[in-house]
Amino acid sequence: MRAAYEEALQGRAEGGIPIGSVLVIDGKIVGRGHNRRVQRGSAILHAEMDCLENAGRLTAADYRRATLYSTLSPCDMCSGASLLYQIPRIVIGESQTFQGPEDYVRSRGVELVILDDPDCIALMREFIATNPTLWNEDIGV
Repeated sequence: MRAAYEEALQGRAEGGIPIGSVLVIDGKIVGRGHNRRVQRGSAILHAEMDCLENAGRLTAADYRRATLYSTLSPCDMCSGASLLYQIPRIVIGESQTFQGPEDYVRSRGVELVILDDPDCIALMREFIATNPTLWNEDIGV
């Protein structure tokens, strides 16, 4: 989770939304990313999508051994990508400031681990308080 948090900090330093993600297979980080919607003018480049893109092409067997770490509860789009590739475990830094479709993801057999990490919570609370318009855009409000 620390590597995902560092990605979130990098996104904030770039003027973007501070959400980070890493993909781990067999104990090794194979992909990392952060929300780059602002930086790239993208409609879909959430942290998890950036992470999966940066991991490159992987086999179905690779994804089925993976754990996706995200500093914030993944949204519908990012949860859907995780389900599509049958990633069996998602570790979430926090889901207090935003909660994606966690019950649905669990119902599909994915193990969710929610850490309630104080650093992740503080980072998002500060961002949402100072950038409400950008935050609402990111979550589709």
